Amino acid sequence: MNLQTLRTKIKDGGIDTVIVAFPDVFGRLVGKRFTGKFFLDHVVKHGTHACNYLLAVNIEMDPQDGFKLANWEKGFGDFEMRPDFSTVRFVPWQSGTALVLCDYLHHDGRFVVEAPRSVLRRQVDALAKKKLTCRIASELEFFLFNESFHDAFEAEYRQLTPSSDYRIDYHTMQPARDEFTLRAVRNWMTEARVPVESSKGEWGRGQHEVNFVYDEPLPMADRHVFFKQGIKEIAAQHVKSITFMAKPRANEVGSSCHIHISLWRDGANLFRDAAKRGTRNAENRKGSKFFRQFLGGLMKYSPELCYFFAPTINSYKRYQSASWAPTKMAWSHDNRTVGFRVVGHDDSFRIENRMPGADANPYLAFAAMIAAGMAGVEEGLDCGSAYHGNAYVDPQLRALPSSLREAADLLDQSKLARETFGEQVVDFYAHTARLEVEAFDQAVTDWERQRYFERI
Repeated sequence: MNLQTLRTKIKDGGIDTVIVAFPDVFGRLVGKRFTGKFFLDHVVKHGTHACNYLLAVNIEMDPQDGFKLANWEKGFGDFEMRPDFSTVRFVPWQSGTALVLCDYLHHDGRFVVEAPRSVLRRQVDALAKKKLTCRIASELEFFLFNESFHDAFEAEYRQLTPSSDYRIDYHTMQPARDEFTLRAVRNWMTEARVPVESSKGEWGRGQHEVNFVYDEPLPMADRHVFFKQGIKEIAAQHVKSITFMAKPRANEVGSSCHIHISLWRDGANLFRDAAKRGTRNAENRKGSKFFRQFLGGLMKYSPELCYFFAPTINSYKRYQSASWAPTKMAWSHDNRTVGFRVVGHDDSFRIENRMPGADANPYLAFAAMIAAGMAGVEEGLDCGSAYHGNAYVDPQLRALPSSLREAADLLDQSKLARETFGEQVVDFYAHTARLEVEAFDQAVTDWERQRYFERI
């Protein structure tokens, strides 16, 4: 679908509602629903507006203090939502509905640099100046439960029933129980211009994974956030619920968002060692000098950019030994204990980042990978030798941050982040992270009641 097709569908009566939205700091789509006619008569020409507090609220939508961008002193005014018509798509599971994503702009037309889409756009533009393009894809894992979202809320998210009775990694029988939902997801998403390669059962009970067809970073991130909202809506229609929490249960595996990336120029994969073309032996897939520098940057800078891969308190509970989530900085060709796994051959030769959880905001995660990798290229870094063995138990390897508090401090102190993303962006996201830490520090949890109620 494009804008002209949308015009025709609205005039023919096939579309009567257009969702106009932008991704917030949590990767949620926030915005408005317009009648088709008003959208064509007004929004197409002039965009729309939204209160600028949408970037300065917590996940409960409470306005937060300490942001320079938007605050009570400034009166919480409006920002412009400017539609990006390349993102127009049907929403097949909603009647007569289309969606378009927006950029967030100041009144004078400047991008709001703190907005996630702006953060990623800046990194993509920097690549373009070097005549580089990026191909990227995310893999999303999630848990599917047999209760509706409302029932899960009423139960305070306790004692929910996973959609499978046992672990189903690569199983084809037990996931068939969920095909009514997942088949709808695969087909409807493809119809909505979010091409899905496959879905499969994952390691946890009721856990599934969906793989997307790769694209350039901005459209890939747009697909990612649209998918997360869409699959929840589809699950709700089937009286099910889904979570993208990084670690929904202490006794269960977490959910990842593995990100695959390669850099290209003039139709050539710059990661590939042309001299080794057609070689599939892992020991010989050493990659180009550019690849080794890019991976070297990821190895050096990912810990200080970890907030962009793990943005919640819960994110860091996923980083556990023997959990399929990495805990150490290392790379290898085919080793799932490391943070970076090198996969593919010839033009599919690429880096898989295993650090991000399913709760990551893709715009920020993609931007962080590009920034870290390109810093490695500019500094002439090298990734070192591929790791062999169990990275979980190797005390010599550098560890990932162990908490959101530590990640916020590392981001705040990161010279690379401040030079690459800008002071405003780093101050904004470090403050966002610390507000979340403060909220958690003030909370009284079930763990505390169970541990201390009687016995202290």
